[in-house]
Amino acid sequence: MTVTWAVRAPHPVVRPLVTRYVGYAQDDVTLAVHRGLPSRHVTLVISLAGPVRMAGHSLPGLVGGLHTRAVLIRQDRVQEGLQLELDPLGVRTLFGVTAAELSGEVVSLAEFGLGSLPDRLRELPGWDDRFALLDDVLAARAVEPVAPPPELGRAWRLLRGADGRVRVADLAREVGWSRRHLGERFRAELGLAPKQAARVLRFERATRLLRRGHTDLAALAVECGFYDQAHLTNEWRALAGCTPGRWMAEELPFLQDQEVAAGPDSPA
Repeated sequence: MTVTWAVRAPHPVVRPLVTRYVGYAQDDVTLAVHRGLPSRHVTLVISLAGPVRMAGHSLPGLVGGLHTRAVLIRQDRVQEGLQLELDPLGVRTLFGVTAAELSGEVVSLAEFGLGSLPDRLRELPGWDDRFALLDDVLAARAVEPVAPPPELGRAWRLLRGADGRVRVADLAREVGWSRRHLGERFRAELGLAPKQAARVLRFERATRLLRRGHTDLAALAVECGFYDQAHLTNEWRALAGCTPGRWMAEELPFLQDQEVAAGPDSPA
């Protein structure tokens, strides 16, 4: 399989809302079904080839909310497209809905007035031009940002910065809210309770380290805040639908560019 990547940070106006743009082109893909794993991002995917086929949908462009189960994505042998990693607290500014309204859902870009964006990107000759168009489109929506309460923003940054390795009670105390109030506001905005988000963040860190070659599962469990290797394996079954070993055997060989696939250590 031949894979090429193009990665860029968005324009500074867009950067508080979108962590990065990833362009990809893949030829001779033999993995028929790929697991879209839970992560800290709301994901925007635009295909420049055939439609994206996932969760019962077949669309040229879509937005997928935060989720706690793997999403199965059917893959064609030739693929080209873009993936945008969106901060959940920026979704309200970009799309006029909360991340909670997208939680566990897959929604067409057309629902947000962006139905023509895949065709416009497909007509451009290269990644630089495509990223520039994304900057223009998203910056126009970022002119009047809709910010969550500062306590909620701080709680999300702290939880994200610790990769989920922080107690919810400590998080609530740090931002000056009760644990109950934090849970209610967190779920209302992101669609996940703080404890669920922490699970996803710990799992995401484990996934990132596996992609970078840290395959000692006992050591990985300790590093990522799990009780032990059995706890790590149980969480993988729940969140990925398989064990770490099975995922490494089935999917890791197809992740040609480990650093791009793994993502940044400290997403913005």
